[in-house]
Amino acid sequence: MSFVDNTCIIDDDPICVFGLKRTLKEADFSKNIIAYTNGLEAINGFKTLLNQGEKLPSIVFLDINMPIMDGWDFLEDFVKIPNVNRDYVHIYILSSSVDSRDIIKAKEISAVSNYFIKPVTKLDLHKVIAELSTQ
Repeated sequence: MSFVDNTCIIDDDPICVFGLKRTLKEADFSKNIIAYTNGLEAINGFKTLLNQGEKLPSIVFLDINMPIMDGWDFLEDFVKIPNVNRDYVHIYILSSSVDSRDIIKAKEISAVSNYFIKPVTKLDLHKVIAELSTQ
């Protein structure tokens, strides 16, 4: 049985997306996985879901460095979505950056649940499950 119904990956690196999808499937983490290659594509996809009366994915794995719209800009637009539609969405930053400034910035954004260094492992997914199970 999957932990969540819908998970979203926002990352421009196809190898990282492939690896994360594989890890999610191996862990039976999610029934459905949707991927976007940048923040703008994701925001537009989220708006489409909401216009169709569908829920947003409950888990979002967000890369920071992407073309067109990076993860920080995505977060700025995401928090403009009405609360009722984003209250149950948990965003996890994924990055290859170990720069403490990025980690601190992520922790200062209330919409961000946690920060993981790529690649995401099954242990990281178990941390997500543990965090959400206590809420």
